[in-house]
Amino acid sequence: MEADLVLLNQKIDYLTEIVEAQRKRQLEFEELQRDMIPIVNHMIKLSIDELAEIGNDFQFEDLLFLLKRLLRNTPLLIELMDRLESAHGLLEEFELMGKPMFNQVVEKLDVMERQGYFDFAREGWQVAERVVEEFSEEDVQALGDNIVTILKTVRSMTQPEIMALANNAIGAISESPVDTPEKVSTLDLLRELSDPQVRRGMVRLLGMVKVLADQPQAEQIELE
Repeated sequence: MEADLVLLNQKIDYLTEIVEAQRKRQLEFEELQRDMIPIVNHMIKLSIDELAEIGNDFQFEDLLFLLKRLLRNTPLLIELMDRLESAHGLLEEFELMGKPMFNQVVEKLDVMERQGYFDFAREGWQVAERVVEEFSEEDVQALGDNIVTILKTVRSMTQPEIMALANNAIGAISESPVDTPEKVSTLDLLRELSDPQVRRGMVRLLGMVKVLADQPQAEQIELE
């Protein structure tokens, strides 16, 4: 009998605990309901006011149609959300990579500034401004028309033999005229003509003079 009484008391305690838990949940629900009723009423009032402003522009059928479209395009919305998540992850990775890249760019710009690249670019820009001020649009068009001839001339001038000839000529002109007599007679000139190098130089000089004489008259006028 004692064992039965103990078991009965345990069951009564268990049922009491269940009833007490249900009573607490009921009280919590009633408290939540009391708290939510003013909020819900306020939301309903706001909804009614907003719908009243919309007036006849809004129909309940439109809301149903919108819900149907959303449900019908659920896979598309999921795909869009996946892409947004991927883009967000890519943005985070780019931010992590962007900081070292930005630091490297800043360091490279600092090195370029110390090496004088920016000063060179600034001076080059000033040269470009002077060129623009000195030359007109017609001059630029003429340059474009003759650019091929100019490039061919530059290519010919940069040949090794032409550069060597120009260097030798500059060296001969810049030499100190210590050994050159102040008065040179015709006989001295004729004596120099007996030198093979002088004769070869005279032939080249006469050939250049002949080429200049063969130029059209219009080009000669422009040169004048």
